[in-house]
Amino acid sequence: MKSKHFVKTKILIVDDHPIFRMGMKELINQEEDFTVCAVAADIFEARRALATDDPDMAIIDITLAEDNGLDLVKEISRSGNNIPMLVLSMHEESVWAERAIRAGARGYIMKKEASESVISALRTIHKGKIHVSSSMVALLLNKLQDNPNCRGASTIDILTDRELEVFRLIGAGMSTREIARQLHLGIKTIGTYRDRIKQKLSLKNGAELTRRAVLWTSG
Repeated sequence: MKSKHFVKTKILIVDDHPIFRMGMKELINQEEDFTVCAVAADIFEARRALATDDPDMAIIDITLAEDNGLDLVKEISRSGNNIPMLVLSMHEESVWAERAIRAGARGYIMKKEASESVISALRTIHKGKIHVSSSMVALLLNKLQDNPNCRGASTIDILTDRELEVFRLIGAGMSTREIARQLHLGIKTIGTYRDRIKQKLSLKNGAELTRRAVLWTSG
């Protein structure tokens, strides 16, 4: 009996760490139904790979060298390129998973779980389903029920994606000028974001903002 011709699902990996990309590529290529067709270190390389390699799915890190991976997720979603996207990141799922899903991703995995969970997550989102951890499902259900005891709910949730990124970079010890360079924005624009964050989090001054951001980032 002749075996049927099997077409592998092509995957694009977008991550700025070469060793991680290599390890993820090796992991995925061991599967009979998946193959990595391209890797990219930033949004520019990802755009090129999307145009030339025609991936069926994408794995995207949030923190790229000079980009925010959620911007790429939103860009792909707006383009009408209906490929399932799995966001893979070191950042806490309770803060970023919901934002990733809203941006257009079909799943979220923290990097510390990647080797164990990424293949099953890829298969889940390839079937058109959403993949998040069971604890994240419970958190989201609690939020839908307006449960005041929901652990993941916090004032951080009221920040926009860009405000949260600025807040994270403040917590990482970056100056306004460094953040502006990192996000390709003007210094005045970053100042405006800082003012909005202080207002939303009821912080009196820049010192309180920095202290709160450092505590949140290190926690």
